[in-house]
Amino acid sequence: MSQFKEYAPVSDKQLGFFIDSSRCSGCKACQVACKDKNNLDVGRRFRRVYEVTGGGFMPTGQGGVQNNVFAYTLSISCNHCADPICTKNCPTTAMHKRPGDGIVRVNTDKCVGCGYCAWSCPYGAPQLNAQTGQMSKCDFCVDLQAQGEQPICVATCPLGAIQFGPIDELRKKFGHLCDVNGLPDSAITQPSLVIKAHQGAEKKEKPHA
Repeated sequence: MSQFKEYAPVSDKQLGFFIDSSRCSGCKACQVACKDKNNLDVGRRFRRVYEVTGGGFMPTGQGGVQNNVFAYTLSISCNHCADPICTKNCPTTAMHKRPGDGIVRVNTDKCVGCGYCAWSCPYGAPQLNAQTGQMSKCDFCVDLQAQGEQPICVATCPLGAIQFGPIDELRKKFGHLCDVNGLPDSAITQPSLVIKAHQGAEKKEKPHA
């Protein structure tokens, strides 16, 4: 008997997330709500709140120093990428990007738990379900969306730091930034993600030699 349940896409456009890192307080309500909603065991988290720190005190060359220390929190899950490596390296096609809304899901009827998707994903989205021996990940709360509800992380964030919708519309409204300190280069998978950067989050261009 099939354990995998498909839901009809609620959009014919690629869906994505907008993360307002400047507003995120690091409360981890989104992470906890996702964990509870998906009944995840210890150590398995579909949405993760990272604490990113860096920078330092840089000499000004005039006897003083410049402070570029930064610290912020960043909420990240599967980004349902436009060019997901996980689907390319899945030998059974269990990891797939469905047409329409472009949500990346795991068909557990096909998954053999080889872990190739987890090794491939630069965001660490696919994770092993130790009880079933199969891979699991954020599915954009397809069950809630089918009922006209928001993804649990969006609905739970007390500061409204997480939004979702067609990625083209989010980019038109909030811009195209998704390369920030703490995340891999977006060119690898083209994530369906827009970020409003916290102070210090934006990657700085390295000076040419």
